[in-house]
Amino acid sequence: MASPTPPASQSDRAALLKAFDEARTGVRGLVESGVSSVPALFIHPDPYASAPLAPPGASIPVVDLSLPAPLAAAAAAEAARSWGFFHLVNHHQALGVPEDYPARALAAVRAFNELPAAERAAHYGRAMPGGVSYSSNVDLYRSPAASWRDTIQIALGPNRPDPARIPAVCRDEVLEWDAHATAVGCAVLGLLSEGLELGSSRLEAASCLEGKVMVCHYYPVCPEPERTMGLVPHSDPGVLTVLAQDGIGGLQVKQNDEDGTSRWVDVKPVPGALVINVGDLLQIMSNDEYKSVDHRVIMNTREEARVSIAIFFNPGKRGDNVFYGPLPELVSSDSRSPPKYRNFTMSEFLGAFFRRDLASKALVEHFKL
Repeated sequence: MASPTPPASQSDRAALLKAFDEARTGVRGLVESGVSSVPALFIHPDPYASAPLAPPGASIPVVDLSLPAPLAAAAAAEAARSWGFFHLVNHHQALGVPEDYPARALAAVRAFNELPAAERAAHYGRAMPGGVSYSSNVDLYRSPAASWRDTIQIALGPNRPDPARIPAVCRDEVLEWDAHATAVGCAVLGLLSEGLELGSSRLEAASCLEGKVMVCHYYPVCPEPERTMGLVPHSDPGVLTVLAQDGIGGLQVKQNDEDGTSRWVDVKPVPGALVINVGDLLQIMSNDEYKSVDHRVIMNTREEARVSIAIFFNPGKRGDNVFYGPLPELVSSDSRSPPKYRNFTMSEFLGAFFRRDLASKALVEHFKL
């Protein structure tokens, strides 16, 4: 077994970050180089000590989209209230999503990340020309420790990305999946809107489908999985996330019990299912009816990289005169349903998000009354 890697000083760390980033081949490049231990940049002190694991039988709820609408809406709302996460099944039948999606998109993302290093490096960069970037760790220079993943990020709205900027090997597949995942997101927002007794179109009318970002994560095999993480505990800032994952596993959700204790629950891949989760903005808009909860990606011990594609649904309407907060229908001026959050613009919301550490849960707290 490799000897422990000593922590780097601040000056050493800056130099290591620069060298890693300028290699332009990401974490996959480290694996290709034959590293036998986790480099100092990626070491997380005791990364899995924050809460115990739930018993093996624990699982997030399942919502069946083929159920009659009232039953599906009730199931989705209950899952959003109690867990903030659920598996979605039978979207292929209910929405006409082709049976080979999202599997084709996941395979195409894997194919890009497993291209020769020189071909990947041609796409590498932290800027997003044409709304597209490929890099490792979007918060590489801000986080206390880097995570073991590489990412293609695509801004999907309100302006469409330049398709030529998306790597050719996965271009058609990720754009095709965006179209199908948007139908899924629209359907789920309709169910959650019904669950708030606001009618099926209220959340969509709040422009919750206009701003979208896709992130295609690739988590390479790690020589020391106990010393780093794929993704640190965090909650998603937007309204809703539609996640497609392959069969490798690694996603965990924090379940908070009524007695104040917490535990991590494995979100084991379910064939044919998508994972849906509530974002911080939907928690605020629902006035705490729905919960945005912490989740993380642990390093797998399988001999194969993990691939996932998340699409974040966010409001597209921005400006100093466009405000967000609890939906007016859910609050009252008396003491029965007081607003729990103040109103804010998307500029203020995003500013608060980018000022915080990815692992911080301060975003929702920042807007509480």
